[in-house]
Amino acid sequence: MARQNYIFTSESVSEGHPDKVCDRVSDAILDALLTRERNARVACETFATTNRVIVGGEVGLSDGAKLDDFMNEVDGIVRECVRDIGYEQDEFHWNTLSVQNFLHRQSAHIAQGVDKDGAGDQGIMFGYATDETAELMPAPILYSHAILRRLAEVRKAGIEPTLRPDAKSQLSVRYEGGRPVGVSSIVLSTQHADAAQTSDDIRAIVEPYITEVLPEGWITPETEWWVNPTGTFVIGGPDGDAGLTGRKIIVDTYGGAAPHGGGAFSGKDPTKVDRSAAYAARYLAKNVVAAGLARKCVIQLSYAIGVAKPLSIYADTYGTGAVPDAEIERAVAQCMDLTPRGIRDHLDLCRPIYARTAAYGHFGRAPEADGGFSWERTDLTEALKAAL
Repeated sequence: MARQNYIFTSESVSEGHPDKVCDRVSDAILDALLTRERNARVACETFATTNRVIVGGEVGLSDGAKLDDFMNEVDGIVRECVRDIGYEQDEFHWNTLSVQNFLHRQSAHIAQGVDKDGAGDQGIMFGYATDETAELMPAPILYSHAILRRLAEVRKAGIEPTLRPDAKSQLSVRYEGGRPVGVSSIVLSTQHADAAQTSDDIRAIVEPYITEVLPEGWITPETEWWVNPTGTFVIGGPDGDAGLTGRKIIVDTYGGAAPHGGGAFSGKDPTKVDRSAAYAARYLAKNVVAAGLARKCVIQLSYAIGVAKPLSIYADTYGTGAVPDAEIERAVAQCMDLTPRGIRDHLDLCRPIYARTAAYGHFGRAPEADGGFSWERTDLTEALKAAL
C-alpha cells in the first residue's frame, strides 16, 4: 500500500532563470517559424552567458527563400524575449548583448522519416495526473510555479520594483492520508536591485504574495522559511550563471512526482514526440482522472524514429483505478489516434503556442481560446467512459 503520511518537495524556477531564458528564446523561434508555415521543422537550442546569446540547431520551411528571410529576424526575436523577461542589467541587457545565429537547414535523413508521418525520434514519454488539486497536478510543483508567476506579475507591473527576473522557489508539502495539507518549508531565492537589502528585507517583500498564493492554513507557525538564504543576490540571470535550453525538464513537468522519459520540450516542433507525445500522455492521464476512472494515473507512450504507430501504451493508476489498468490502456488507444500526426491533429499543435509554455510549467495551465495548452482540456472523459 502506498504511504499516506509523508513530505514531498518540488522546485520551480522563474522566467528569468538562465535556463528558462534559453527555453523562451528557443520556443519564440519555434513560434515565429510556425507562424510562417504550419509544418515548419524546428530543433532549436540556445545558450546564454554574460551579454551573449547563441542560437543553433536545425530548422526547415518548404520555401527556402522564406527561411533565408527568417534568418534575418532571429536577432530581433532574441532581444525581444530578453526585453520582455526584464533584463536591463550591465552585463546582460536586451539592447547591448551579442546575438550569434548558427541555425541551419534540417537534415534530409531525419526529414525522410517525419515526412512519412513517422515519429521524429525514438523515445519514451510519460503523462501524469492526480486529483489532489483542481488542476489535477501534484501540489508541490503547482504552487511552486504559482509563487514565481505571482512575483513576476508584481515585478512587471512595477508594484515591487526591487525584484529582478531571476528566481527559484521550492516547497516541501506535508501529506496526511495521501492528501496535501500544509507546507513544512518554503525556499525562495530572488534576484533584487539593492546590494544593501538583507534576507529579512526580501522576505518582507515576498511573504505576502506567497501567503496569497498558497491555500489557507497551509502556512503554520511551524513552517520554516528560507528566503535568499545565502544573502545578497544582485547579479543574476545568464550573467551570474550560464543557461541552456532543456535543462529544467522536471520543473517543466511534475516536479519529480511522476516518471520522466528524459526528453526536453522547448525549441522542438510537434513532429518531435519528445514534446507532442508527452502532451498527449498528459492529456490522456488527465482525462482518465477527470472521468473518475482513477484518483491518479500515469501513461507511458513509446515510439521509434520513422514509425507512426506507438510501440507500447502503458497505464498505472497506483491502485486507485475504478477499472483494471489494462482496460484503461485499451480505452485510451481506442479514443485517440496516437500516431504523431494523430496527436498533432487532435490537439491542434501546429500553431504558434509555445513561447508561453517556456516558464511556470507545461502542465496544470488553463486551456486558452487560441489553442494554447490544448492538452489540458478534459473533453475526452465521456469517450473514455463509453469505451470502458
